[in-house]
Amino acid sequence: MADENNTEVETTGFEAAAPEGGEREGRRGRGRGRDGERGEGRGRGRRDDRRGNKNDEEQGEELIEKLVHINRVSKTVKGGKRFGFAALVVVGDGKGRVGFGHGKAREVPEAITKATASAKKKMIRVPLKEGRTLHHDGKGHFGAGKVNVRSAPAGTGIIAGGPMRAVFESLGVHDVVTKSVGTSNPYNMIRATFDALGDQSSPKSVAQRRGKKVTDLLNRDGHHHSEAQLEAAAAAITE
Repeated sequence: MADENNTEVETTGFEAAAPEGGEREGRRGRGRGRDGERGEGRGRGRRDDRRGNKNDEEQGEELIEKLVHINRVSKTVKGGKRFGFAALVVVGDGKGRVGFGHGKAREVPEAITKATASAKKKMIRVPLKEGRTLHHDGKGHFGAGKVNVRSAPAGTGIIAGGPMRAVFESLGVHDVVTKSVGTSNPYNMIRATFDALGDQSSPKSVAQRRGKKVTDLLNRDGHHHSEAQLEAAAAAITE
């Protein structure tokens, strides 16, 4: 008990001798130094590591990002109008996966970042024939927009305009013929295009659904093919 009392008295005397301003500055200085060292050593290091891992994952996927449309929007508030920007972005890996998203923010870069993050979350997989075109023709519609998509032979290129071209370039399609009717709104055109791509199916998926072989489906075109040709054609279909 005596030791504890003496210790308390000595400490109290030290605090009384030290000026109030110097004592506060000293405590603040110590707190900042410790917090700063901990923040730089632990917290910031972890954040940098997490960002590095995310960047490595994004670089590994090598996604193709295309900005389709930017629109200035306004919101009426009590003091007047608050202006912002809306961005429409299409993201794909060039190997059969594609998605689109839109985002709003006060600045253009932030709107694009939001739209890109939304597009990555909503990516879909579309089967491709020989990795360059669609397996079959299709139609899609959304609102007043209607689109027709058709498979094309090698060397045709992407015959599409505006937003639809961005979708097929991000998807990895090299030969396709498209036509948009009814609207020029980029949002409706892209939604109609994704509606058409969602109906795409590959011979493998059809054969599995019907309980048949791929060669049985390929042999129904009205021509006589040898078994070797049918097996080679079936093996060439990757999806």
